[in-house]
Amino acid sequence: MDQSMRASWKALADAINSYRLALLAGAVLLGLAAWFGPTLVLGPRVDVLTIERRDLVQTVVASGHVEAPHRVDIGTQITGVVAQVPVAEGQSVTAGQTLIQLDSPELKAAAQQADAAVAQAMARVRQLREVQQPQAQQGMRQAQVTLDNARAQFKRQQDLFDQGFIGQAALDESRKSVDMADAQLHNARTQVDTAAPSGSDSAVAQTALAQARASADVARARLANTRIAAPVDGLLISRDVEPGDVVQPGKVLMVLSPAGATELVMQIDEKNLNLIVAGQHALASADAYPDERFAAEIVYINPGVDAQRGSVEVKLRVPSPPAYLRQDMTVSVDIEVARRPQAVLVPTDAVRDMGSKAPWVFKVDGRRALRQPVVLGVRGAGVSEVLSGLQPGDQVVPIAASRVADGARLRAVVAAAR
Repeated sequence: MDQSMRASWKALADAINSYRLALLAGAVLLGLAAWFGPTLVLGPRVDVLTIERRDLVQTVVASGHVEAPHRVDIGTQITGVVAQVPVAEGQSVTAGQTLIQLDSPELKAAAQQADAAVAQAMARVRQLREVQQPQAQQGMRQAQVTLDNARAQFKRQQDLFDQGFIGQAALDESRKSVDMADAQLHNARTQVDTAAPSGSDSAVAQTALAQARASADVARARLANTRIAAPVDGLLISRDVEPGDVVQPGKVLMVLSPAGATELVMQIDEKNLNLIVAGQHALASADAYPDERFAAEIVYINPGVDAQRGSVEVKLRVPSPPAYLRQDMTVSVDIEVARRPQAVLVPTDAVRDMGSKAPWVFKVDGRRALRQPVVLGVRGAGVSEVLSGLQPGDQVVPIAASRVADGARLRAVVAAAR
């Protein structure tokens, strides 16, 4: 092959290679145009959220613990040795049930001695009524007869003296007998009066009986203190006594949590203080039973704020506490603070400058994102009530779509409102 032929073939090959490169470059350009063209012309694809109309319940969530409104400290009023402790910590007890039994022989003996003193005093009252009163009345009747005889004898003596048959000495002796009989009758009447139910002897006997009975009551009361019983129904949450212990007044031996009155005590962030009021209802659940929920109601809001924690103590009453609820259990509470039926709702993560006085959103207007001011109302879980600025069906751009600017083009991809 001559020189000219080789040059022709080389020129042809170069042309073919140039054509191939042109085709490849054109294909690349067509690919880039197909890939980036819609974004450049129509804007990027952006997930958007749809404004909805539905019921909204605003809640304040807090955690706390179970607590009885008051706890009963169980102790002893006397010193003694513990004989029995028939209950265990964590046990439910009923009012009047024995919690601790003390052993005190001295108190038993004192009670028996007091009962004997009462029996003796009662016997004295009976003796006064059955023996002394009849004897006094019989003695008065005998004294009256003696006086009557002495007066009759004196009258006869007076007649004989007037007739001169007897002397003055005999008459004086007869008058003396009358005076003595009269004195004996007076004494007998006094004995009858003192032995009568309203008399001094009866009063003394009744007083002695009352004193004996009072002493017996004290002795029995002290003896009764050897049995320490539950004052109310409740749960025994603490026990610090064992058989054989010597106990004294002033020491707490057990702690009882009364049944039927249960409260939830929790700390609410002070920023929510303006949302809560007494009487609001809530749903609570114990951390140990997260699937079981029970009703509660706010009954107390502490007027002071804990400066260190920035919180306010709130107490909720549990009208019907579940059986599994225990003292000091950890609980979570959702307090309903507001309810809006059929409210216009915007997802909270689509609202810019939420904490400011002029919140706004990027609203989809055709194929553009436009800044739209909104007025918000009640805030719920992940959504906020829109008072003005948006309508149901409007679409907004979430904050996560940071590449969107005011007036920018976009292609909306509808996502479910949260």
